[in-house]
Amino acid sequence: MMKLFSKIVIVSTMIATVSSITTDTVYAKKMPIHMINPLLKKSDLQYQAPRFDLIKDEHFKPAFDYALKIHDAEIEKIANNKAPATFQNTVLALEISGQDLTRATSVFYNLTGSNTNPSLQAIEEEYAPIFSAHSDKMYLNSKIYKRIKSLNLAALKGEDKKLVQYYIQHFELAGANLSEADKEKMKKINGELATLGTQFSNKLLIARKNGALLIDDVKELDGLSTEEIAAAKAKATEAGHDGKYLLGLLNTTQQPLFPSLKNRATREKLYKASWTRAEKGDEGDTRQICEKLAKLRMEKAHLMGKKSFAEWSLQDQMAITPSRAFDLLAKIAKPAVAKAKLEAKDIQDMIDAQKGGFKLEPWDWNFYSEQVRKAKYDLDESQIKPYFEVNTVLEKGVFFAAKQMYGLTFKVRTDLPVYHPDVVAYEVFDRDAKSLAIYYLDFYTRDNKSGGAWMNNFVSQSHYLNQKPVIVNVYNFVKPAEGNPSLISFDDVTTMFHEFGHTLHGLFANQKYTTLSGTAVPRDYVEFPSQINEHAALDPQVLKNYAIHYKTKQPIPAALITKIQKAETFNKGYDVTELLAAATLDMAWHSVEKEADIKPVLEFEKEALQKYGLLVNEVPTRYHSPYFAHMWGGGYSAGYYAYTWSKTLDYNAFDWMQAHGGMTRANCDRFRKYILSVGNSVDLNKAFKDFIGHDMQVEPYIKNAGLK
Repeated sequence: MMKLFSKIVIVSTMIATVSSITTDTVYAKKMPIHMINPLLKKSDLQYQAPRFDLIKDEHFKPAFDYALKIHDAEIEKIANNKAPATFQNTVLALEISGQDLTRATSVFYNLTGSNTNPSLQAIEEEYAPIFSAHSDKMYLNSKIYKRIKSLNLAALKGEDKKLVQYYIQHFELAGANLSEADKEKMKKINGELATLGTQFSNKLLIARKNGALLIDDVKELDGLSTEEIAAAKAKATEAGHDGKYLLGLLNTTQQPLFPSLKNRATREKLYKASWTRAEKGDEGDTRQICEKLAKLRMEKAHLMGKKSFAEWSLQDQMAITPSRAFDLLAKIAKPAVAKAKLEAKDIQDMIDAQKGGFKLEPWDWNFYSEQVRKAKYDLDESQIKPYFEVNTVLEKGVFFAAKQMYGLTFKVRTDLPVYHPDVVAYEVFDRDAKSLAIYYLDFYTRDNKSGGAWMNNFVSQSHYLNQKPVIVNVYNFVKPAEGNPSLISFDDVTTMFHEFGHTLHGLFANQKYTTLSGTAVPRDYVEFPSQINEHAALDPQVLKNYAIHYKTKQPIPAALITKIQKAETFNKGYDVTELLAAATLDMAWHSVEKEADIKPVLEFEKEALQKYGLLVNEVPTRYHSPYFAHMWGGGYSAGYYAYTWSKTLDYNAFDWMQAHGGMTRANCDRFRKYILSVGNSVDLNKAFKDFIGHDMQVEPYIKNAGLK
């Protein structure tokens, strides 16, 4: 996932004294805040890597207050400039403003996602409406909008022209054309949305923590490895339940332990703990917030003259309209559901053959599908998992592939400070051995970390600002007990390659302006480069290099590689259906046109999935509405379809690569040239067509996913 935060306009560095801040002795002496707050000056570390050794929770509020005040002045200066508008005094001035606020918020939002605490959560909730109002102050400013609109686009070219077009579109999407009365309504709605979005994320953390399943008897964990049991015991002890076992929840509906848990009652309890985590009527219940968010987003769209939030939101996306997004989802959903039903029959047949005496339920699927896979392909998860030790996968898999495909190399940097002891820093070198970027990696799950996995920038690439990228990848792998290896599933391996695909998009950014740089592309395009990189995980040369048994140190046998490759499309009916159910659910929530159609969360979800043929009992949606973080708090509102749209682009591009020799250096260099290095500085539909020679087609998805 590419972590998407609300765009906060950046602020330029200016010397100012803030005498009202008296939280410590230095401030009391009225020293210039920018001289003593590590968030308000460029880091002296390589490529402005954050000074995590100096940054403290108490630095954020004064930094935000200072930067916001400075930016207010900058907006006014641009808006009230008496000179005729030029690219330099209007658009460029806007673009290069706000570096203090960008620096502070990029660190802050990664921390609130990956290593939060009550202090940071309180600050996040306090400043959500403030940042929203601040953004409105710029994007609803008629004076600035008119100045930008007055520019002669014909006289501009390249990134300068693209940047002007970008700002015009985003001012109009924000409501710069609204009447003053409607602008005030928009500001109020945006403030409420920001507050509710933050509250949702904070409640979801509580729900995830409280939803963990406590087990008294180790016999209930039959099927788990010694290492997994030790990790569950350590987690319980840490939570104050010495002698018991605690199974934490990931943000998805299904949980990674299902394929191994032999005790059906334990599987059922874990599934229900996952499914109901945010609907218990307690402090972690998100349902009222979900309904309020849906209503406010609909009202925002109506204010903008659109029927629904989805219609408003998709204007700057590749899909453009909800109908095009729905159409793609529907074309894939029909064969996916049909395939899932065939898979369900295979599983039920196995249950019956074993005289199970019960009907297949969601908590049975992953356990028995593993057995079906073993029967069909002589392959099971326990057989291959010992070959996937997380650090080996990283260094001999992800990094090895990056070197083979693009010529990249990596060096551990123990001298750079990190925000948590689990985080590791690297320096990245390009194919010419020149230093390219700083890269942080945060592997393990924590109770104070949001679910899922993502990539984000601490510093975005920009030639104009002379900035090189500083990037972080965050995961949620279970941390093993001391002295044990961290073994992950092949799905987790794929996630590592996926998120590093986002990192490649950021590493190879080659833009003049940060607004157009790297991953700053439409949601339904941003997943495309990361999905292409997933294919490297199954490349034979790459796979045999990183799939090394953690005990014997022997590489994975060729016969086992063949089994993995043959089983690649196994269970795809289930995988695609649960994903499409989530995407359709998101689009349904955001296609509501009347308040009367916003029903209680659970009722709305059931009716929406039923309407689109995706209410399949054995295949629950990947994200249930109450804990659908992408949709309510993760920047993918009316945008979760983006994974399917991007995957379709991916399969089209992968077919082209396969037809031209595979993921060779030549093909990857071409991919870097046309896709990875251009950011949002060109017409992306044209860039894609230039790469493969034709527009996106749906057939490659259906074929490659094995849905025929």
